[in-house]
This record gives sequence, structure tokens and C-alpha cells, in this order.
Amino acid sequence: MAATFDKPSPLQRILPIFQGFDGWLLFAILLMAGIGLVAMYSVGFDHGTRFSSHGRNMLLAAGLLFLVSQVPPQRLMSLALPLYALGVLLLLGVEFFGIMRKGSQRWLDVGATVIQPSELMKIAMPLMLSWWFHRREGQLKPLDFVVAGFLLIIPVALILKQPDLGTSLLVLSSGLFVIFFAGLSWKLIVPPVVIGAVAIVALIILEPQMCAPGVDWKVLHEYQRQRICTLLDPSKDPLGKGFHIIQGMIAIGSGGVWGKGFMQGTQTHLEFIPERTTDFIYAAFSEEFGLVGVLCLMGGFIFLIVRGLLIAVEAPTQFARLLAGAVTLNVFVYAFVNMGMVSGILPVVGVPLPFISYGGTAMVTMGVGLGILMSIAKSKRLMQS
Repeated sequence: MAATFDKPSPLQRILPIFQGFDGWLLFAILLMAGIGLVAMYSVGFDHGTRFSSHGRNMLLAAGLLFLVSQVPPQRLMSLALPLYALGVLLLLGVEFFGIMRKGSQRWLDVGATVIQPSELMKIAMPLMLSWWFHRREGQLKPLDFVVAGFLLIIPVALILKQPDLGTSLLVLSSGLFVIFFAGLSWKLIVPPVVIGAVAIVALIILEPQMCAPGVDWKVLHEYQRQRICTLLDPSKDPLGKGFHIIQGMIAIGSGGVWGKGFMQGTQTHLEFIPERTTDFIYAAFSEEFGLVGVLCLMGGFIFLIVRGLLIAVEAPTQFARLLAGAVTLNVFVYAFVNMGMVSGILPVVGVPLPFISYGGTAMVTMGVGLGILMSIAKSKRLMQS
């Protein structure tokens, strides 16, 4: 009789909350978070409060990951249209009433705080397109892809106009991943890829003429043109616009196989690497941990991405599959673009390295995205139990 009235222990009350969590995904997240904290302490221990702030941002992201993971995919689907509409309205608000900072109009004053609406679209865009293709499941027509293209291009164009090339590329890629996974024909994918490859080769060949002073590319802002020209030949302005790329490559090369050691990077701590705790932290990481450390970092990202794609494959609905695939490959885009721009193979566009770079907004967005992925993994596990 007494056992009937026994109260469950605190542990028994907490465990059901974590029921269905994907253990391998959680392990991958904790692994990357650990690498991020070690890296931030190593390169930023003498950089004010960056390490403690980075830890705080991770805790905030972890809290959001946990909260979002409790929301079932069906509920997430019902939020797709409202979030997308809100994001577009806020982007229009930035266009007409936005705050100008450092030559860009990306922020909106909403009274209590200042927000950057483009960050919302990193989540709202894949949600919206996943919802759209889920509704059209079993009856897809070419017109459905055209509509998806319009839904994608509207926010991307508004973000480009701010201008914010880095964020626009991330939003664009998140939408394109959904469209690709929804069944876009390879006949429509190959021609743009070929045209892009030809354009890159032509740009490399014609670099002296295209990057000459006074040449206007029309389709890009002047600062964007300068970034591409600097990428093609950073030695033209080694102490100016080419400084970031040159110093990043020097730091990466100086790390060698084993690196200079924990907290021992000379390029890093003598302030030769600009933005060493944010956009260019990969260069500082490479200097201190070398090729071995970089391979471990890449291995962690690959493990996380592969696990995410497996969750996408096993997801119970079309909406969940498309969303999980897009969220997972967004992590790949973040990592690839950051490592590429620091290594001198892509233009500098201000994209952080997930888990590693300092930045509250990017960390929060990552936490929400991984929370969505965990929610989808939970839904499959709970259906099987």
C-alpha cells in the first residue's frame, strides 16, 4: 500500500524529458562543443572575456536546442508559414526603416532591442520550403519548383540588398538543399553548375582586366568585387585588403603537422591574425593544433553531418526528411565556406565556423537548427517505441 503513494525521484521525473534523444547526435554535438571551448580558450585566453562569453553563448544555444527538441515536427510544420511571413516583413522593415552600421543596413530597431531579421530566415527558409513540398507530396509539378524558387529568391534578394553576401548565401543554400532533396531534376542542376565553373575559369583568366581600378561589375557591390579580386591576387595589397588572407595562410602553414601547441601560436597571440576569435579562428586553430588538429576538427564535422543525414533518411514524413537534410547540410556550408575563405580558396564573406567561432547570433541559430534535428530524430524513435 505504501508503494502506491511513493513519489518518483527527481531523476525519474527528468528522464522522460530526454526520452527519444538520439545518442549519436548528442555525442557529436558535445564533441564539437568541447573542441570549440578548447579552441576558444587557446586562441582567446588573452582576448578579454571571449572564452567566458563563448561558454555563455553555448549554454544559451544548448537551452534552445533542448526546448526546440521538445516541439514535435508536426508543430514545427505549423510554424513554417508564420515564421516565413514574419521574416519577410521584418526584411522589408529593414529596407525602409533599418539601422545603418559600417555601410550596411541589416538591423531593425523594434523598441526593446535591435534585431537582425536575416538570421531568422536561416531557419524560416528551410521550414517554409519543406512545408511547401510536403503539401505537394505525390502531385509535384514543374510549377511547384517555380513557386519554391520565388519563395526563396524574395528573402535572398532583400538580404543581398542590405548588403550581406554571407547571410544571403547561407539562406540561399538552405533553400536550394530543400529543393534538391524534393526531387529537382539533374537536367536543371547541371547547366547552372557548368555555367558557374566556366565563369570562374574566365574570371581567373581575365583577372588583370576585370580587377583593374575603375571597373564596375554592375551585379556586385564594390566591396564584394574587391573581395573577389583580393582572393584572386592578395599580394596586390598585402597590407590592406589582402592582409587577412595572407596572414591566414601564413598561420595555417606555420602550424605544420603537429601545430605549435596549446596557447602557443605566435601569429595568433602577436595579433597578426585579424578576427582571430571570430571569422579567422580556423587559421589560429590550425597554427596551434596543426594538420592533426585540423583533421580531428574535420572528422568531428563529418561525423555530425553523416549522423544528421542518416536522421533525414530515416525521418517519418516528407517534411521531416527535407528539413533534416537542409539543416544538416547547412552545417556543412558554414564549415566549408569558413575554412575555404580563411584558406584563400573562397572570398571573405564573414561566415563563422560552427561551434568554434565566437558569436552569439550564429550560436543561437545553430542551437535552434540542431534542436530541430533532434526533434525529428525523437519523432522517429518515439514512433518505434
